[in-house]
Amino acid sequence: MAENPAIPEVDLTVETLLGEAIQTTGLEDFGDLFFMPALGVLVDALTQEAQLNALGRFMQYQRILNSLNNRLRMEECLKRHPEIVEQTLLPPVVIVGLTRTGTTMLHRILASDRRFFAPLWYEVRNPAPYPGWDVNQKDQRITEAEAEVAAMLAANPELASIHPMDPLGADEEVLLLEHSFYSLVPGSFANVPSYDRFVTESDNTAAYTYLRRQLLFLQWQKQQRGETAERWLLKSPQHLLFMDVLLKVFPGIKVIATHRDPVVTIPSTASFYYNLQLMGSDCADKHRVAKSVSDIFSLAVQRTMVNRETNESSFHDVWFKDTATRPLDVIADMYQFIGMELTGEARVAMQRHRDEHKREDRPAHEYTLEEYAYTASGIDAQFEQYKRRFID
Repeated sequence: MAENPAIPEVDLTVETLLGEAIQTTGLEDFGDLFFMPALGVLVDALTQEAQLNALGRFMQYQRILNSLNNRLRMEECLKRHPEIVEQTLLPPVVIVGLTRTGTTMLHRILASDRRFFAPLWYEVRNPAPYPGWDVNQKDQRITEAEAEVAAMLAANPELASIHPMDPLGADEEVLLLEHSFYSLVPGSFANVPSYDRFVTESDNTAAYTYLRRQLLFLQWQKQQRGETAERWLLKSPQHLLFMDVLLKVFPGIKVIATHRDPVVTIPSTASFYYNLQLMGSDCADKHRVAKSVSDIFSLAVQRTMVNRETNESSFHDVWFKDTATRPLDVIADMYQFIGMELTGEARVAMQRHRDEHKREDRPAHEYTLEEYAYTASGIDAQFEQYKRRFID
């Protein structure tokens, strides 16, 4: 495929990216440099393994540069407002499960209860405000998020059928972890197996400590806008891989564990990742994506099951079939576990959200096991222990 001359050529190297971030922001302090080894592995994987086209190289360059810019702006703001990291983080609740298990639906329904602070799409993509940030004006980050969502849907309209994309909607803090360069996000957009191995095999404590710092920063920003809350509401499937770290860095965290048959969830996830990779590579391969997805998430559920053996009281289990058919009953049980009252006001807000965001209002997500070289028996075998405990 011929390269598009409208797409800028970029030098996808660590040195260039760091230099461009410093030049763009006029700042030099990236904070704790724990992220540097991960950044190096990521750039190597993108250049040597991912088979990116011109758009893919430019997209990955921009995502990395964006993370570096945010690190610089955040550190500058924390220097001017040291009280940010001295405040107490509101106690978090986190929704954790395999992708496609109803985590997004639950997260956004719960987030309609204003007693929760939830990270929003534009906040996780750009946690640090731009200079001159004015809480009384439309945030530049919202404008950029709107443009990014539009560009992604223009590049691959199929994404609309797979995941609801809302610049102002509650979204995953895995996109905050992306700024630490310890996340599964690059592996969803590109074939980077060496980077995936690096992240899954590394100690992620520094990344989660940085996540806590980012949440304090977002908490302060929300308060500057006059918002108040009682708890943080988080969600990300990535935490399945690092449940031990999550429980250590966020002691007392309440975990809502969502469950659904991997025979359904894993092929759907592979389809999502494949459609993301189509935007940036002419060599996206369904079978390769499928193996990566099933390998990572089977490891993830195994790790969490091990960690639950000594932390069972931190978990509350929810099954997709119940979430889909009687969500408000499921949510009532969750509130009891969390230790919050499910108020009438919250119920009204949640029902309004459901009425305004019906699944049938989006296109159907179509895929088959066969096109991703999956078989039901193969997935059953790979997730045998998980299925025996939570599905069968």
